[in-house]
Amino acid sequence: MARRKSTATDDDGAPSFEEALAGLEAIVEAMENEQLPLEDLVSQYEKGSKLLERCEAVLQSARERIELITLRAANDNADDTDDSSQPNSAADDADDDDDIRLF
Repeated sequence: MARRKSTATDDDGAPSFEEALAGLEAIVEAMENEQLPLEDLVSQYEKGSKLLERCEAVLQSARERIELITLRAANDNADDTDDSSQPNSAADDADDDDDIRLF
């Protein structure tokens, strides 16, 4: 499966997770350490809120993908276990000829 190239933004123009997280960290640091006018604080808060939503959306998508991969792996392992419990070798068939069969 081909891995998607890491780009600065998605097709819809949204920043990557790393960019959104870095932007959010910068906003938090600026709000904590700088004396900003109230209007700038509100503006920064609004930007941070949007970046936080983006990070949460990317994380949720990653969680769903991981769950899907885990379920597929569990199903594949269950299928492998079911297949191995069914004897199909010729030696097993030869041994069955000596057994008494009821049906």
